[in-house]
Amino acid sequence: MTGRRGVVAAATGAEALSTELPVGRSSGWWGMAMFVATEATLFACLLGSYFYLRFQYGPQWPPNGIGAPELVKPLVMTAVLLPSSLPMIWAERGIRRGQLWRLRSGLAATMVLGLTFLALQATEYAEKLRHFTMTTDVYGSLFYLITGFHGLHVLVGLTMIGWLLATSQGGGLGAHHHERVRNGAIYWHFVDAVWAAILFTIYLSPRL
Repeated sequence: MTGRRGVVAAATGAEALSTELPVGRSSGWWGMAMFVATEATLFACLLGSYFYLRFQYGPQWPPNGIGAPELVKPLVMTAVLLPSSLPMIWAERGIRRGQLWRLRSGLAATMVLGLTFLALQATEYAEKLRHFTMTTDVYGSLFYLITGFHGLHVLVGLTMIGWLLATSQGGGLGAHHHERVRNGAIYWHFVDAVWAAILFTIYLSPRL
């Protein structure tokens, strides 16, 4: 009887429960997946609206004498943002092995690239606002709504990364506590993928 009690205590004790990994996908993973799916649907509606209004408006797009979007800065922004998924992957794989230095380095690199993207977007807005605003016409409304909404998502992703980085400094992340990093990585990869769709829709499609 005593032996059986010892086995039960060992299996249900605080130490065992704190290290046992759940079977299958965790509730945190499903929560992030559902959140990303919801946001992806919203972006799909915005981009679909862009194409619908573009073809409804007529052959001249952008309208009202607005020139086609310049490509140099958006391509530089793309070259900064899309590769930022690589250090995020490196960080996630590092924490799975208990390598905090990899986690911190990867998160820091991702944050620098994300902040650089937002800085470039701010300079682009400063240039665009000299020619058209959100209230100029339907193109201006779509341009600032879609790109601004994505910029907001980048800011949210950077907030997540900053929190993960701060938590890692306090020793709150380890090999058995990597799920938070994985969820942050899922969101960041989503932000990068959406930008690729925006690049084609907003910047490249008017030239096709």
